[in-house]
Amino acid sequence: MRLILMFSLLTSLPALAQLPSRRRAQPPPRMEDAVPGREIYNRNCTICHGIDGAAGDRAPALGAQRRYLRRTEGDLHEAIKNGIGGTLMPSSPLPDSDIRKIIAYIRSLRATAIDVAVAGNQRNGEAIFYGKGACLDCHRIRGRGGLAGPDLSDIGVERKLEDIRVALTTEKPAPSRGYQPVRLTTSDGRTIEGVIKNENNFSLQILGVDQKLHLLLRDEIQELAYEGNALMPSDFDKKLSKEEFQDLLAFLSRQARRRAQ
Repeated sequence: MRLILMFSLLTSLPALAQLPSRRRAQPPPRMEDAVPGREIYNRNCTICHGIDGAAGDRAPALGAQRRYLRRTEGDLHEAIKNGIGGTLMPSSPLPDSDIRKIIAYIRSLRATAIDVAVAGNQRNGEAIFYGKGACLDCHRIRGRGGLAGPDLSDIGVERKLEDIRVALTTEKPAPSRGYQPVRLTTSDGRTIEGVIKNENNFSLQILGVDQKLHLLLRDEIQELAYEGNALMPSDFDKKLSKEEFQDLLAFLSRQARRRAQ
């Protein structure tokens, strides 16, 4: 019986060597492959998916702001190489080298700031954030800073690098919900400036520039003015030098409560 088992194991070794390529370790895709990967993707995948990773007529977007079931390099390689059973996703005849480039492109679409290499001096960027940039007046990182703006402790994981760049350099057409600037005068003569955190027909909750939350009934307000522009400056690329701006961008891109795996 033992001889039969040993013979069976020995004769199975060649078959093991010929397992499908999806079970073999694949070299990881390189982010520099994303540019040729985009060309390969647009040439081969847009019958179903949209151009440049957008949603298509028969398949979803590949770089949308949502969680994906297949996120690892192995899962993506498996889906592209062998298709996805029970769906319209077919297997691909592309060589593994091209598949790795497509994976690099897909990962670049999904990458947040912390996933990419960013030029600049992070230590100098931190000094600018807490000093010349005056970011601390409204934002906070790890419990330090103001409350008028969003907490940036996890911005490197939450936002793409380009989104951070745009936020620093482009004026918003309208303030975001929860950050509407307002100036009011109460019936007893007090003036309060800040952002509206909540409001209804009867009351307002305002986070003032004094970093205090003011709870007011409408009947207590004598005059109320909504400001048209957001408090967030949009000229950091002008008031900072090119090097300082890049350093600030590098610092913000590394902010993460925990690094994504």
